[in-house]
Amino acid sequence: MEINQITKFINHLREAMQQEVFVKLSLGNYKGEEQQLKQIFVKPVVIKRQAMFAFTFRYQTKDIFKNFSFEEALKSINNYLLDGFNVATLFTTTEELILERNQKGVVKLRSNQLKDVKMVVKTHDKEKKRLIAAVDNFYLSALGVTDGEGTVLKHAQDKYRQINQYVEILSSLIKELPSKSICDVVDMGSGKGYLTFALYDYLQQIGQKANVVGVEFRKDMVELCNAIAQKAKFDQLSFVEGTIDSYEHQNIDLLIALHACDTATDDAIYKGIKANAELIVVAPCCHKQVRREIEQGKAKNELSFLTKHGIFLERQAEMVTDGLRALILEYFGYKTKVFEFVSDVHTPKNVMVVGIKSKKLKVKSEKLDVLSEEQNTILQKIKETKAYFGIDYHHLERLLELK
Repeated sequence: MEINQITKFINHLREAMQQEVFVKLSLGNYKGEEQQLKQIFVKPVVIKRQAMFAFTFRYQTKDIFKNFSFEEALKSINNYLLDGFNVATLFTTTEELILERNQKGVVKLRSNQLKDVKMVVKTHDKEKKRLIAAVDNFYLSALGVTDGEGTVLKHAQDKYRQINQYVEILSSLIKELPSKSICDVVDMGSGKGYLTFALYDYLQQIGQKANVVGVEFRKDMVELCNAIAQKAKFDQLSFVEGTIDSYEHQNIDLLIALHACDTATDDAIYKGIKANAELIVVAPCCHKQVRREIEQGKAKNELSFLTKHGIFLERQAEMVTDGLRALILEYFGYKTKVFEFVSDVHTPKNVMVVGIKSKKLKVKSEKLDVLSEEQNTILQKIKETKAYFGIDYHHLERLLELK
């Protein structure tokens, strides 16, 4: 009797799937042997133009996501009904079908007619509106973001969102460039290369045949990323071993430095300005140099009642450091933007400082021969800001010999 009722349920499910009236399915009241498994949810999706079924396996402390073909989905659901799940609820566009097994092992099947049930649009949530697709993307799998089938791994959900948000930000900035042509890209402090690979991927998508270089001081990361780039056939993507301050490259259209610590961000901005980069994008990490200057200067001003507290002093040092960086970028002809963006679980929020080249100012011996009125005003503002906060120097200012 039990098998007959389950067979009827599976046949009904098969028919709903074939006729494309299947909306969703849930399995509950699990009494099987798989530890911590609580529920399973199934919904229709489309992956690479193929109808699939997305399973969410809900455990006590985590969710696992898998996609199955038509026959695989039916087989899996049937096996779970025979071994562990005591309740199954199927929704179609016209009815609700419920399979229940009571404590005595008796299985019953009942249905309710439904009205005005809207059909679920069959799209894959993980791919919707993403510039960097998870499916059929070798480097994401090699970097541990997705599995072999293109499903984003549970522990990498935040990283995948971060990658896409980062590319979305850069895509909008690239569109602001007059020529919209990016030939040479340098990612300073590329780490494991998540964002470097994603940017290269995006540039390929929009037809920009750019040379992209990731600079990283850890030899093992450089070797890993170069091996993945070769296997992915990313011929114009490479990684080199080195530090930000030691790397030399005269031709840079786009310079990136995310989470470069303290003055390493200044080193990156300096390299970008010196190369007349069209676009400079940094997300600073740590602001120790200016904080030390503020602590040593002990300037008395209207904010002293705040900065006597360490946490407020730290936040002030961050704002002053990045504010001066923005002013220096403007001095060299960059239109600046400073905004907050969500990163990942370890660094929930970051300030991003962006410089977009708007005026071609030639840098000669790190100094400009003739200063405009605007540049003189900026220099005065930098001088006043340093005096107000008791700062003797800013590292980027010293690199560029601004006095």
